[in-house]
Amino acid sequence: MTDIILSAQNVSKEFLFPHSILARIRGEPPRAVHALNGVSLDIAKGETLGIVGESGCGKSTLARCLVRLHETDGGRIMFEGADVSHLQGPARRTFNRRVQMIFQDPYSSLNPRMTVRQILSEALRVHRMRPAAQIDARIAELLDLVRLSPDAANRYPHEFSGGQRQRIGIARALSVEPEVLVADELVSALDVSVQAQVVNLLLELQDRLHLTVVFVAHDLRLVRHISHRVAVMYLGTVVENGPTAEIFAHPNHPYTNALLRAAPEVNPTRRTRTVAARGELPSPINLPSGCLFHTRCPHAMDRCRTEVPVLRAFGKNHVAACHLDTFDPTVTKDTK
Repeated sequence: MTDIILSAQNVSKEFLFPHSILARIRGEPPRAVHALNGVSLDIAKGETLGIVGESGCGKSTLARCLVRLHETDGGRIMFEGADVSHLQGPARRTFNRRVQMIFQDPYSSLNPRMTVRQILSEALRVHRMRPAAQIDARIAELLDLVRLSPDAANRYPHEFSGGQRQRIGIARALSVEPEVLVADELVSALDVSVQAQVVNLLLELQDRLHLTVVFVAHDLRLVRHISHRVAVMYLGTVVENGPTAEIFAHPNHPYTNALLRAAPEVNPTRRTRTVAARGELPSPINLPSGCLFHTRCPHAMDRCRTEVPVLRAFGKNHVAACHLDTFDPTVTKDTK
């Protein structure tokens, strides 16, 4: 898996607050949420990249930028070597078909006024995937692909459970025969009992259809189960990126270690009271100077407050943005 199909290169994105007349009179600059701050990552053809981090770290914003639901303020999104911001007309439509998104909320992402047949046929017709005479047959194929009965085609979204609605969302994305699926918190809105079913379905579809998957989640167990590589995000930046097994076995960034320590542990002998990260997530409106994690890091040094760390190699295909030459998660003394 060496062919890069989709990549983000130093991507930034801000969301401006309304600039009131009073603020303008006072000469105050516009305030903005700094959602993405120089995100760079590559996604290889056929792999699953898991993107993890706390709520508010920019995971969903990055996912939406990858499919051009948000336009970037800086940097580039590249698809097969082409800058997607320059795509127009038929080229833009082709990109939209080849890179599809599955949304977090299966309740609001489906039109409640349309039957499943209408939802799927709309995608097939807009992208001219099949002649009109073959659309019903293709809808039956798609429902079978996601393990829904043929009679589901004539029902409305409210008649299905959350897991079934998410399967309909997957079928809609697959209807245009994409090469890349961006799954934004695919199962976070579902009951635990059906999460594994939907994730296993996605894995089977990936293998069967040779899909590339970007899997955005906060559940580390799912990411470990489904991903080939993991990118860890904090305050709109990627702080660590590497093979899944290596990330979980040997984290090289204190924030990654904090996420792993915060994950629930069934075995009582492996539980720890060691503080891996302190305090609250800083505001994305006023970002800390230097390393964004230094305000919560038990290993922070003076250098961390002033100098922004860059991603550097800590192993084969494993990078982390940390000033520490070697990170030892067992060391907890505050060195600042």
